[in-house]
Amino acid sequence: MSAQDVMNTYNNLTNQNVERLNALGELNLKVAEKMVARQMDAMNLFMEQGVRMLKLATEAKGYSELYKGQVEMAKDVSEKLMAESKTNMTLAGEIRDDYRGWFDAAMADLKEGNTAVRNAVTA
Repeated sequence: MSAQDVMNTYNNLTNQNVERLNALGELNLKVAEKMVARQMDAMNLFMEQGVRMLKLATEAKGYSELYKGQVEMAKDVSEKLMAESKTNMTLAGEIRDDYRGWFDAAMADLKEGNTAVRNAVTA
């Protein structure tokens, strides 16, 4: 192989590496967007509960009614948080699979690149 062929091989490998890094950046952005959306959902849940608590505190006719309302709200919030936790665990699994897919593709490309370099240098 000529020096020009070797340089073309290295240029191609460099371009592939840039594409891999761009794909990783896009994956990171997608993950960040998903995580921010989940955090916003959790914050909205807590804001709603705060509003409910204020409404309950102002409208309760006595301590026992306030207490019963608080117990009901605590039960409701814990159920919602459990559902949120399950959703977040599912999301974590999806994110793991996305990163694993990116990593596996990058390793396959790396093996092909190593073979191309070996062939370019030894030819």
